Amino acid sequence: MFIDTKVISGLLAASLVAASATGAWAQTPTRIGDYSDWSAFSYNSGNSKVCYTLSVPIPGSEKPAEVNHGTNFFIVTQRTTQNVSYEPQFMADYALRDSSKVTVTVGDKSFTFFTKDKSAWAENAAQEPALVAAMKAGSKMTVTATSARGTNTSYDYSLSGVTAALDAIQNCK
Repeated sequence: MFIDTKVISGLLAASLVAASATGAWAQTPTRIGDYSDWSAFSYNSGNSKVCYTLSVPIPGSEKPAEVNHGTNFFIVTQRTTQNVSYEPQFMADYALRDSSKVTVTVGDKSFTFFTKDKSAWAENAAQEPALVAAMKAGSKMTVTATSARGTNTSYDYSLSGVTAALDAIQNCK
């Protein structure tokens, strides 16, 4: 378990998610709960609430090992009042290569994400439910990306607790 690092980092990520979602500084998120290797948070955005769950890579899984990766997150956001249901996002602590693709793999299923600055989202939003289902059924997820400097990186995420965390944000209102 690496929940302590994740929770501390999660508050930072939460502020980043909130700021990117609103385009301005947002209030500090509230922790809903911790679920093994995933945590759930919420914050108010205007007249609606945004909820999300996040995790950090398994310690020591970052490749290449000799590179400073910073703190990276995998986030799934729920905004029921805006009809956004379980939107996956990879958030890097470094700039991603322009026009590059991020690959998210769970078991034998791979999903392609497009990049913008330090984040990546599913290239085909219609595949988001399949990715979330794979996450719920899997035990490990691997994210591969290319930094703006051209470094190929990869991270393994534990999926222990992701179902409970997603259940905790399911009815975000």
